[in-house]
Amino acid sequence: MEKRIFGIRGAVCAENTPESIKKNVGEMCRLIFKENNLQPYDIVSVHFTMTQDLHCMNAAAALRKCDVGIDTSLLALFVSQEASIDGMLPHVVRVLVTAYLPAGKNPVHVYINGAEKLRPDFSKGK
Repeated sequence: MEKRIFGIRGAVCAENTPESIKKNVGEMCRLIFKENNLQPYDIVSVHFTMTQDLHCMNAAAALRKCDVGIDTSLLALFVSQEASIDGMLPHVVRVLVTAYLPAGKNPVHVYINGAEKLRPDFSKGK
């Protein structure tokens, strides 16, 4: 099967507690991995950004502590702070998963728990 590389996007809102960040990052990533039928060998890297108001837990650390349906222990993870923009949606963790998918397949992006406002065109309820 021929594969090509894709960028799969997602975002989730969370409260600034370790429990909320872990729960919401886990849910977002679990859905991305499931909806795109990803296995660890398909994933090149996972890059998170977090808004400045989320500072009690690193999103990559949160992912490592979650059961998301695949082994994430060897994945290349990276986290950076989201650029601060007037009027931006607060309490957001964004993700860009770079992964191989079958050529011709459209990636499934996941925006949940309030982050649907960022990309209503990717919302399941559209």
